Amino acid sequence: MDKLSLPNALSAARLLLAPLVAASLLEGYATIALALFLVAIATDLADGYLARTWDQTSAFGGLLDHTSDAVFIATTLAVLSLQQYVNWLLAPLVLISFAQYAIDSRVLEGYPLRGSQIGRYNGLAYFFLAGFPIIQEGLDFRPIPYDWVQWLAWLLVATTLLSMANRLVAYLRLRSNISE
Repeated sequence: MDKLSLPNALSAARLLLAPLVAASLLEGYATIALALFLVAIATDLADGYLARTWDQTSAFGGLLDHTSDAVFIATTLAVLSLQQYVNWLLAPLVLISFAQYAIDSRVLEGYPLRGSQIGRYNGLAYFFLAGFPIIQEGLDFRPIPYDWVQWLAWLLVATTLLSMANRLVAYLRLRSNISE
């Protein structure tokens, strides 16, 4: 599979969108941040669909997709933490959790990423959590109190730590079975 493909380009676009969303949020351009955030979601939905439909899936494409998601969402959450929408711990935990996920899956050896159920739910929840303040500010409509968003962020810290612990236990079990 060619690494230069439309699905991979869509994944890579989120790497370019991350600093643009961050700058828009920091400068107070809520509508622009919202539009860019929606473009990022569209690229995330389209890249996997197109890769599967066109039979262009690969370990590289999976890694690029997940790396782009992690960088995009961690950057967005970092800015939202500076603006007091979410806690400061979540953004670095997203990156640490992703690094553990990649290392545990042995992607540098050419293996595809091995997901977990809680990891999938967390991945979706990161986007939803980041989207709440961006959508509310971009539309100037605030049906969800920001203290709820902060509580959800702490819940995501807990589930991220749980996911990381789950992966570590599975890795240690596998390792102990291999050495026996």
